[in-house]
Amino acid sequence: MDKKTFDEFRRVVYEKSGITLHEGKEALVAARTGKRMRALGIENHRQYLDYILHDRTGSEVIQLLDVISTNVTHFFRESTHFDFLGQQLGVLISSGQNKIRIWCAASSSGEEPYSIAMTFLENCNGFRGDMRILATDISTKVLTTAISGFYSKEKTKDIPPLLKDRYFEPAKVDNTDGYLVRKSVRDMITFSRLNLSAPPFPMHGPFDFIFCRNVMIYFDNAVRKRLLAEIYRLLKPGGFLIVGHAESLTGIQTHLRNVKPSVYIKEK
Repeated sequence: MDKKTFDEFRRVVYEKSGITLHEGKEALVAARTGKRMRALGIENHRQYLDYILHDRTGSEVIQLLDVISTNVTHFFRESTHFDFLGQQLGVLISSGQNKIRIWCAASSSGEEPYSIAMTFLENCNGFRGDMRILATDISTKVLTTAISGFYSKEKTKDIPPLLKDRYFEPAKVDNTDGYLVRKSVRDMITFSRLNLSAPPFPMHGPFDFIFCRNVMIYFDNAVRKRLLAEIYRLLKPGGFLIVGHAESLTGIQTHLRNVKPSVYIKEK
């Protein structure tokens, strides 16, 4: 892939997703776009770029973002965040709050929002109110997996056996043995496609918790600032933003206060 073509891909990906492709990623972009090129019968990257730019439906740029975006996740990843969530859910429920809203902003293939749902169910203490989880991602491919709720044995091997028995059932899909998230858990979550680099977002909030983990590392500061301003708007006073352990809001002006590593609060 020549530099001019790579720079055009960088521009398109940034404009449509906020993801910054750094210099030296030519080989990665070439490899990840190869599958789409083969499916379309396109022989070189310049032709594929032209195809994207002239696709009036906008569907191919979504396919491009699906192959470019990185989706690394697993159940209960960065487990201290779920310990914190469980503690705070207990506080809210004990206080008599009967409506709880959680937004998982970069849900990938669903392991994170399902981990949130299981954490709630393990700490709900007979909660009879209204609880919903919104899970969003820019990739239609991973959203399809998330909505299905089916995961291979390998993907579920680290889930504690007690939780697996409670919230999953054995299943087989396309000759693959695995586990299906029980319908009662799947029904707690609404999955939707969302571009985090393009606020304002259609939801109104307010949310008690927003998980926006391991995604801002792909954005520059301009995109981060817009996203954080929108998160602040959507958070309930006293609500928490949880980011990835490798992320920090240091150097970005925000009205959120850090309460512990990777956890921020919108003060009342």
